[in-house]
Amino acid sequence: MGLMNTRATASALDPALAARLKRGADGLFPAIAQQYDTGEVLMMGWMDDEALHRTLTTGRATYWSRSRQEYWVKGDTSGHVQHVKSVALDCDADTVLVKVDQVGAACHTGARTCFDADVLLRQD
Repeated sequence: MGLMNTRATASALDPALAARLKRGADGLFPAIAQQYDTGEVLMMGWMDDEALHRTLTTGRATYWSRSRQEYWVKGDTSGHVQHVKSVALDCDADTVLVKVDQVGAACHTGARTCFDADVLLRQD
């Protein structure tokens, strides 16, 4: 699957689902990737309607890169694929939870998760 250089203005996402989504001013919403069987939180990426549509129809997690301004399928470059098991919309309809079977590292640093290197401690 090739990457697009610009974001699609129209998407084949189910119109009923698209109508429920609450997006930021840039048309994006957060997508949290979680290991489906252990509950481990792996990473957060950005999606728009087209990225969500691709994720739902291909079974591979697809995100929008704000820095590169293009779609990217997790694992196409690194081999660290996210096989999608389920996708859920949160109660506010502004975030999706993508339960995946993560192959290898989820973080671009090579770590399994993006959330284990900088743990903040509670301050009393």
